[in-house]
Amino acid sequence: MDPARAWAILGDLKAVAGCMPGAELSEQLSDTSYKGGVKVKVGPAVAQFGGIVDVLEKEEAARKMVLRGKGADKGGSSASMDLSATIEADPTNPAHSVLHGDATVIVNGKFAQFGGRMMVQVSDMILVQFVENFRQAALALPAPAGVTGAATAAARTAPPVANEINGLAIAWALIKNWWLGLFGKRT
Repeated sequence: MDPARAWAILGDLKAVAGCMPGAELSEQLSDTSYKGGVKVKVGPAVAQFGGIVDVLEKEEAARKMVLRGKGADKGGSSASMDLSATIEADPTNPAHSVLHGDATVIVNGKFAQFGGRMMVQVSDMILVQFVENFRQAALALPAPAGVTGAATAAARTAPPVANEINGLAIAWALIKNWWLGLFGKRT
């Protein structure tokens, strides 16, 4: 997708939250602060973190957004996230864009007890779902003048955005990777 449509999603925190499975913004506290939550369901286990997301930096010209989120669940776990994301035009094709992101996530409490390796796998799968939802949301926007063809066709056929984390897929991937790890292979 082109950089303008990608920035239209990234520059709108409500649209970004809509791309994150299980996330929602419930209240705008100020121009740069929002109240919201993230719900994660893996089999019968459900974690619901409520907290605040702050926009620390938003540069329209550079297509850059910096966020900080902090929250806790009723079970005593807490989480924080610092995220920096930038949209750049693809140097090989200016009609396409590249989303660069860097996130630091810290989880304390029960959910931290899952262990580092499992948390990395779960967060990687959530990131894959987010990226696909982000792509679909941006492609669903009208193409800017001069962008036609495959991008417009993709926008018309984009499947609906997932609205919750696929806990079964996460559990299956963890079991599969554990099993393959016994034989020295990883996916």
